[in-house]
Amino acid sequence: MDLHDGNGIASTTGDLQARLVLENGAVFRGNAFGALDVTRTTGEAVFTTSITGYQEVLTDPSYAGQIVTMTNPLMGNYGTTSDDMESIHPFVSGFVVRESAERYSNWRAEESLESFLAKSGVLAIEQVDTRRLVRLLRSEGAMRSVLSTEALSDAELVEIARKSPKMAGLDLTKGVTTPNVYEIDRVGDGALAIPSAPHVVVIDYGIKENILRKLSAHGARLTVMPSTTTLEEIHEHKPDGIFLSNGPGDPEAVKDTIAMLKQLIKRDEQPIFGICLGHQLLSLALGGNTYKLKFGHRGANHPVKNLLSEKIEITSQNHGFAVDWKTMPKDCELTHLNLNDQTVEGFRHTKLPIFAVQYHPEASPGPHESDYLFTQFMETMRHN
Repeated sequence: MDLHDGNGIASTTGDLQARLVLENGAVFRGNAFGALDVTRTTGEAVFTTSITGYQEVLTDPSYAGQIVTMTNPLMGNYGTTSDDMESIHPFVSGFVVRESAERYSNWRAEESLESFLAKSGVLAIEQVDTRRLVRLLRSEGAMRSVLSTEALSDAELVEIARKSPKMAGLDLTKGVTTPNVYEIDRVGDGALAIPSAPHVVVIDYGIKENILRKLSAHGARLTVMPSTTTLEEIHEHKPDGIFLSNGPGDPEAVKDTIAMLKQLIKRDEQPIFGICLGHQLLSLALGGNTYKLKFGHRGANHPVKNLLSEKIEITSQNHGFAVDWKTMPKDCELTHLNLNDQTVEGFRHTKLPIFAVQYHPEASPGPHESDYLFTQFMETMRHN
């Protein structure tokens, strides 16, 4: 299929047949593209309702361990650019589209989607009936799957899918976190943050670059630390606040972090802000429970009601687990509610400077109606 020729045009290299096979026995046939040297990949089959932003989806570490289907039928029409990377490389296990654009056009584009996938080692499939696939996942739920170009029978591929790991019980954060501690001390315009600026320790469970940009743009000095960070290591940096990032996998499987957060909340009264997986981990540390959603929330068009302001926010989301509000302690107040299914989208502690949201305010699909959360975090640190 497409190997970038330098003119924004896809170069046809021949059609290699591929199959996406689900654990329930459903088989979807199409043409392979992207990393054609990868003959098989397994992962949880999920879908996202985002119309654009395929590069951000591919490079969001929260998609680790998943084969992602785009519901919008045409992908790759505006190419890819290094400016849209949410991490250092894609983390998806595989990629499914109805059609991969043969020609891309955008003044920011540096290469084609297929060239980007090929260089990144991501096997993809096109000419799939994605509408049928999404309807199946919506009715039966996200399920294990295999994407393959191998000369195996459908039955053999079904067994491979069924033997692959289930998402429930998986701690995937260690595979996507930063290996080293690093500092970010420049604000949005590139200037050095002022010495008195709030210092935030960011725990990276698979953080998106745009979250770091948002925190910096609001004037924070950042110390980014691995997911395995201990309470003592956090205290060494003497932060004014702590941020818990997004990330993949089952939150209840990240046991060391939950234990660390319990001690942190018990000993300190520092402001803590969590997004997505960080929201779930905070809930667990406070005594609540989480559960797996049938097919998850993934897309850039999910309506959320702010129960404090009575305003509606159009949000970007990417998660397969949710917080069970009935299990949360009485000291916590529900602040945000998903209008599609009434699931928990945010809470705050009534006695401690702790708050979190399930959605991604940094993604700005609204475009900026959720930006107040970063302002709130900065103000809480200054007042604290």
